Parts: sequence; structure tokens; C-alpha cells
Amino acid sequence: MQPFHLTATGYNLNYLPEYIALRHGFFKEQGLDVTVNIPTPWDGVLDALADGSADMALGGIWVPTMYRNRVQNYTVFAQIANRCPLALLTRAGVRKDFKLSDVAGKTVLMKSGGGASVGLFFKMLLRENGVDPRSVDYIQDLDGVMLGNLFQGGMGDYFVTDNLSALAMASRNPDVTVQMEMVTQGDVPWSVYYRETEGIAPEVLDAQRRFCVALKKGIDWVLERDAESFSDELADLFPNVPVEVAVSVTNQFRREGMWTSTVIPQKAFDRWQVGLTGARLVKEPLVYSEIVDDRPAVEAEAVKEARRVVAHD
Repeated sequence: MQPFHLTATGYNLNYLPEYIALRHGFFKEQGLDVTVNIPTPWDGVLDALADGSADMALGGIWVPTMYRNRVQNYTVFAQIANRCPLALLTRAGVRKDFKLSDVAGKTVLMKSGGGASVGLFFKMLLRENGVDPRSVDYIQDLDGVMLGNLFQGGMGDYFVTDNLSALAMASRNPDVTVQMEMVTQGDVPWSVYYRETEGIAPEVLDAQRRFCVALKKGIDWVLERDAESFSDELADLFPNVPVEVAVSVTNQFRREGMWTSTVIPQKAFDRWQVGLTGARLVKEPLVYSEIVDDRPAVEAEAVKEARRVVAHD
């Protein structure tokens, strides 16, 4: 069994297929003894890659993007989350005629603690919808729990946080409602796996391929089952969230394309690069092949297809 250590920037529902693959032994089927740690602060993942204690990191692609040719070069080889798992909360009640332009002139609270992705995506979404992000006031750089409490206490007009926390808050507080769930707002390579480019060798690519085979099996396992049928596992994985909320969000993620493939789609990559350029993280969008080596993920998909053909024969 080959040791394979993953360092992750957080613990989130959008990582669910990985948790399922771990719990059900899918990585061990591929000869990988996968272990996971979540450093505090989150950027400890980069230290773990640098000192060789981790084989890969899981987090936002914006980090490898902004570090490219500046500090360290990282290569991305797969994704787990294909959509944004955030939600926009309001205290004013759900408006059926809500438009993103309604946030102009308002104050939006945005959770932090796990990096910059919340603000990066929300401001990109505003630009895509013709809203100047500078027309909005922001309160960010604070812990999500702290901001959530302040929002419920009257601070700001809107709150952007993860979908699971948003629905859990709304289920407990009748004065808070979810105005928009951003999983409905198109594809984006939200959560990806990467490592330092230097040192990638054939044996590394082979381990990554086997990791992707197991991860894809985890994705398929989730997609093939209504979340109600594995609610006990969701309760174990997310004990601080009402199980009915975890089931509801999981099923929505299943319907809306949160989990599709380990291969990063070109169009989604390009969209996110435009967003990161708009945020000034890079001067111009990176080219897909400059930062992504999708061979492990593509080869893993081929393995799955070959097994499907054999099964039908």
C-alpha cells in the first residue's frame, strides 16, 4: 500500500465524494493509503507541499494561478467541485424578482478564514451581471461564524457563506432567508488538487491517476444515490448540521452539477481565469495547459469507460 498524504484547506460538503471514497475503501482498491490533514491557518498546505510531507493539496485554483511565475509553480491535475458552493442570505425575506443589481449600494458580509475564494467569486458574479463591485460595501476578513452571528444581529444587508451553513442558519432563524444559491450560477473549477510542478515524475503521475480513479468512483457513488439513502453517513460527516439540511444540500448539489468528473472543463477554467484577472490576481488569464496537467484525470476516465464497456459485453 502506497502512502499518499493530502493536505486540505478546509472540510466542506463539496468535498463529499472524497470522504465517501475514503470511508468505502476506494483509494485502498487503487493501492493508495490516503491520509488527510487540515492545517491552521489554511495556507499551511503550501508549507506541506514545500517540505514534502504532503503529496498534494486540495483547495482553490486561484492559489496556483497567482503564484505562477512569481513565488512557486504548481500543477493542477484534477478537480472535485465543479460549481461554487456558496449562498447569499438576506434578512428581508425572499424576493422572487431579486437581481444581483439589488446589492448595489448595500453592505455584504463575506466569510473568510479559508482563503479569498468567497470574495473572488461573488465579485466576479457581480461583474458578469453588469454590477460594478465597487458599488457595494464589504465586511470580510473575519471568521464565518463571527460574521454569521453579526449578520443575524443586524450587521449589513446580505451575507455570503457556504450553502450548508446558510441553510442551517435559515432553518434555525426564521428572520433569515436564502436569496441565492450559487451552485446554480454555472461551472467553475472551485476545488482542485495540485502539487509543486518540480518533482512531478512518472510514478507521481501514476499515483495521481489511481487517486482520480478512486475519486471518480466516489463521485459516481454519490450521483447514483439519493442523499436520503446515506443520511447516516452525512450525519457522521457533518454532526453540527441538521441531517435534513445536509440531505437537502447534497441532493441539490447532485442535481446542479457540483460533482461531474475529475477532469477540469476548459470553458469553466477559462471563466474562472477571467474572474481572477478581474480581481487583479494575474495580469491576464492563464492558458489551460500552462497550469493544468489533466492526464491523470483523463486516463482515470478512460479506465472507467473501459470497465463500463467490459461490463456491458
